[in-house]
Amino acid sequence: MSNNNLVGLPLERLPKMSFGKLQALPVSAVWLALGSNYQANHHLANVRTTLAKLGEIELSCAIKNPDITASKEQPKPDYINQGVYLALNTDMTLGQLQTFCKNLEDECGRARAQKSQGSGQQVAVTKVSMDIDILMVKLEDQQNSLSSSKDKWIIIAERFPFADHEMTGIKALKKKLEFLTQPNSSF
Repeated sequence: MSNNNLVGLPLERLPKMSFGKLQALPVSAVWLALGSNYQANHHLANVRTTLAKLGEIELSCAIKNPDITASKEQPKPDYINQGVYLALNTDMTLGQLQTFCKNLEDECGRARAQKSQGSGQQVAVTKVSMDIDILMVKLEDQQNSLSSSKDKWIIIAERFPFADHEMTGIKALKKKLEFLTQPNSSF
């Protein structure tokens, strides 16, 4: 069970919206979770370099974690996970950022689960060269139906509650980013 209390601020209080409702909206900042269990140091370095071209990034330490989907019957390699705060200096909607991240995963050689020809069941992928998840977004300052949320973080509803490794990255980054810990912070 994950601890979704962010250094005294329960994440349950932050607004949550589905990716579908947010995808067409421009974002100014995002919290990402990176993970790799195959050639992790190489792939994480490449992704960090590419993300830095989109804006200012802050990184948590890279942490080795067991694969949360592994079982005795289906063991999987451990992951190296890292949290990323990215303040975009590029105009981009959430949908465009998601496509960008999926393309980055593909450039790292990401294999996706496929259906087996015989049974039609999903075949699990054990080696994941890169996984990039968008956890939270901050919308661009604009007038829209979500304008009351423009200065606040919005959690991607499909990602909540966060896994322990995601919370570890968020907590580490929150401590690192001084402006998020100031009393007037909207986070």
